[in-house]
Amino acid sequence: MTMTPRFNKFALTAHITFSVGWLGAVVAYLALAVAGLTVHDAPMVRAAYLSMELIGRYIIVPFSFAALLTGLVQSLGTQWGLFRHYWILAKFLLTTGATIVLLRHMQAVSRMSDLAAETTLSSADFHAQRIQLVVHAAGGLLVLLAATTLSVYKPWGMTPYGRRKQHERRKVSQVDLLSYPNASVGPARDPPSAHHAGCMWLGSTPSVWSCCLLSCTSAAVACRAIEHRMKLYEDCHCFLRALTSV
Repeated sequence: MTMTPRFNKFALTAHITFSVGWLGAVVAYLALAVAGLTVHDAPMVRAAYLSMELIGRYIIVPFSFAALLTGLVQSLGTQWGLFRHYWILAKFLLTTGATIVLLRHMQAVSRMSDLAAETTLSSADFHAQRIQLVVHAAGGLLVLLAATTLSVYKPWGMTPYGRRKQHERRKVSQVDLLSYPNASVGPARDPPSAHHAGCMWLGSTPSVWSCCLLSCTSAAVACRAIEHRMKLYEDCHCFLRALTSV
């Protein structure tokens, strides 16, 4: 399956948008988790954990699924493929793993948000759970940065499956070229000139010798025509001189 250029650009734009939005939301989420762990103001801690649940449930989770879906569309709908390059496979595994961990992590965020809404949290309450929220957010940010790095540098080359597919595609191209040797492969060319058409008429393919032969023949014909015109001119000149002498 190959996408049209217009749909390909749309899918690529959507994938970049959701990926960048996911990364930015995780950065804000990490800042709130750090604030909930370090700030001693109870209303600030309560607001931080309530905001973390809102950002996680309504921004991070939808954007993670959207980035994963658009990434699959991009890989399966273009020549890159999903299993042909190591960096695409690694990025797919990182994104899938991050999405699964995120879904499990949201349960802990919801519990902490409910506790913050019902009670006043001090700096010592649920300290281990609050540290866990910071660690998960930092780990998610590192995974997203690693996926971004893979997209930019594209390391490690092709997988054995990708090399096999590339070899098969090259064999098909060679077979097509041998089956249709006169098919135009590449940019359109200008129609042949009259001289080149004469060269092609002498043989199935224009050769150097046939072109040289045609050029020499054309030059000989041109010389004979010039010689004939010069002789005709001399005859006319002599006739005029004879008339004037009479």
